[in-house]
Amino acid sequence: MHSYSPREGHRLAHDPLNSIVAPRPIGWVSTVTADGTRNLAPYSFFNLLNYRPPIVGFSSTGHKDSVSNAEATGEFVWNLATRSLAEAMNETSASVGPEVDEFALAGLTPQASALVRPPRVAESPVAFECRVTRIQELTDVDEQGVGAWLVLGEVVQIHLDESLLVDGVFDTLAADPLLRGGGPADYFTLSAEQRLRMTRPDAR
Repeated sequence: MHSYSPREGHRLAHDPLNSIVAPRPIGWVSTVTADGTRNLAPYSFFNLLNYRPPIVGFSSTGHKDSVSNAEATGEFVWNLATRSLAEAMNETSASVGPEVDEFALAGLTPQASALVRPPRVAESPVAFECRVTRIQELTDVDEQGVGAWLVLGEVVQIHLDESLLVDGVFDTLAADPLLRGGGPADYFTLSAEQRLRMTRPDAR
């Protein structure tokens, strides 16, 4: 067993944490500044956290533009990153100034949202319009800030490509979501061969 205390270092070529907790859904988050400048960025720390109301959250290492914009406007949009959008999604991860429109940078089409100011990615088959419920800096066990900010938002409007609905059920495989793996550059997709179905004991 390779055992280590994270505070003392992992003694490996690359931190294994994001290879172990993987693959992960990508938080492809669009926001706007107070004056309306568009921003689009991917976050590998993202997930759905509650059903009713639906709440999603992403964590930003560093107080980046997405966090600042979410604070200023109280809104953001999550867009589903798919295999066909992988290269465009990667372009939006570039370290650029807050005045740069990542939609334009990646050649993506901003589409007006129904209830919030930030646009959604028109090319993405799924989008969640969100209103911020909490923004909080994460802390360690000593209650010291760690320089990472958790942004939570209630999903107030959902957009689904109808071609992904089969008899009223969303077809995850057909959506072909792009998932973040470990290391500096690994991503994954899904396949039918990897599907495993299990029924909960209390539902049998």
